[in-house]
Amino acid sequence: MKNTVFKDKLEALGGKMVPFAGYYMPVQFEGVNIEHETVRNTIGVFDVSHMGEFWVEGPKAFDLVQRISSNDAADIFDNKIQYNCMPNDKGGIVDDFLLYQFNREKYLMVVNAANIEKDWNWVNLQNKNIGAKLRNASDETALLAIQGPLALKAMQKLTDEPLEEMPYYTFKTLKFAGIDNIILSITGYTGAGGCEVYLDNKYGHDIWEAVMDAGKEFGIKPIGLAARDTLRLEMGLCLYGNDIDDTTSPLEAGLGWITKFTDGNNFVNREALEKQKEQGVSRRLAGFEVVEKGIPRKDYPLLDENGNKIGRVTSGTMSPTLKKPIGMGYVKTGYHKSGTTIFVEIRGKAIKAQVVKRPFIKK
Repeated sequence: MKNTVFKDKLEALGGKMVPFAGYYMPVQFEGVNIEHETVRNTIGVFDVSHMGEFWVEGPKAFDLVQRISSNDAADIFDNKIQYNCMPNDKGGIVDDFLLYQFNREKYLMVVNAANIEKDWNWVNLQNKNIGAKLRNASDETALLAIQGPLALKAMQKLTDEPLEEMPYYTFKTLKFAGIDNIILSITGYTGAGGCEVYLDNKYGHDIWEAVMDAGKEFGIKPIGLAARDTLRLEMGLCLYGNDIDDTTSPLEAGLGWITKFTDGNNFVNREALEKQKEQGVSRRLAGFEVVEKGIPRKDYPLLDENGNKIGRVTSGTMSPTLKKPIGMGYVKTGYHKSGTTIFVEIRGKAIKAQVVKRPFIKK
């Protein structure tokens, strides 16, 4: 197991450390519900340094990111971020990721922790006939997600740049907590607002202390991975390995909005996915609220009114905000429509649920 640069800080604050994606990471501190509400209402900080960072540079950088990305990299501009996925050659998804454009010869890809090695191999394979310059900076890069409605107000103390004026999904390279060349992006996985800060590991101690000190008057707290999962699920955001994987197409997952069949966007497996769009898919990822008592969990069967299996749960929890069980799962096309009654099989019993539009809560 690897450790992030913040491990000692997290343990000192009472973090319950568990193995996750090859790292020891804090699953919780005070408890999932308390941490969840902290982020929804004030400000919390996550160590997400286990995420992967790949630099793509040189005259062929744009050609490579366009080849591996389902979204159209031609649509973004300098200091803009694009949500994306890498289609594989079998109709599924290698990974979903964020693409940061510094310029047309310099990009940063932020990938999921559990997929770093797989993604790195895939990107290099696609680069064989392109020739962009690649660098895997995952082990040397630390990442803090500072999330919540008071996050930007608190972090404003640490920079002269007007953070609250920055549009969503943009970033700046700036001086932060007295340290130059910090990348700060208006992104996150919670739907609560805030930013993410990328830094070299060697600045980890100083940045952590500065962030906690700046947020102290606003009640900043460290937040674990368990609350990160409930926060993202309330927003209906996909988690790789649960809601999307090597066998799910972006169209089945409701990610058609990041799958662009525009001129010149000749990404991997475009032809097959374009055909799938024309013909339609046989299953769709749907969000649902459980009407009766019972919490849906991954791989629980989803049933129709006659008890026939129509799919499976991919993510589920008791929503701390809504105070009701929610989930996502793949169902046969038609059953994915809002208002449809479905059932979750929980310990042999069919529990009633209703398909709803995502996100489950509004920002």
